[in-house]
Amino acid sequence: MRARAKTKRAAQGYTWEDVEVLAYKAEGTAAFRGVTRQVLFRDPQLAAEWRYFEVEPGGHTTLERHQHVHAVMVIRGRGACLVGEEVHPIGLFDLITVPPFTWHQFRAAEDEPLGFLCLVNAQRDRPKLPSPEELDELRKNPQVADFIRV
Repeated sequence: MRARAKTKRAAQGYTWEDVEVLAYKAEGTAAFRGVTRQVLFRDPQLAAEWRYFEVEPGGHTTLERHQHVHAVMVIRGRGACLVGEEVHPIGLFDLITVPPFTWHQFRAAEDEPLGFLCLVNAQRDRPKLPSPEELDELRKNPQVADFIRV
């Protein structure tokens, strides 16, 4: 028996037919502002998930780290990201690799949303938030201290 192709057509804006726009995380579980997520692709044969995140102007994702790798491609807007101890400006079609156990956070520019595709393992560990001591260590770098939102 042949597998059938699955198509998810683009809907209005940066949404797709039959794909629910979800909350980024449960409120109160971590610091973030103005973020939604959509799971665009999940298949057990590939063991990966392809997701779309959108960050409202001036918004940000959670400062976190975990064992799994991320591959992130910007497909809307611009902003900046922290990966490790470096802050990088990001824009359309930039590809960001987040290595395992690396602190990371994404922020949208103040005047436009930031939308990005994110490829991760389907089975992955839970994100770890920084302890007060880890935050102190991160804040020793003035550029990082100015960037992070917790």
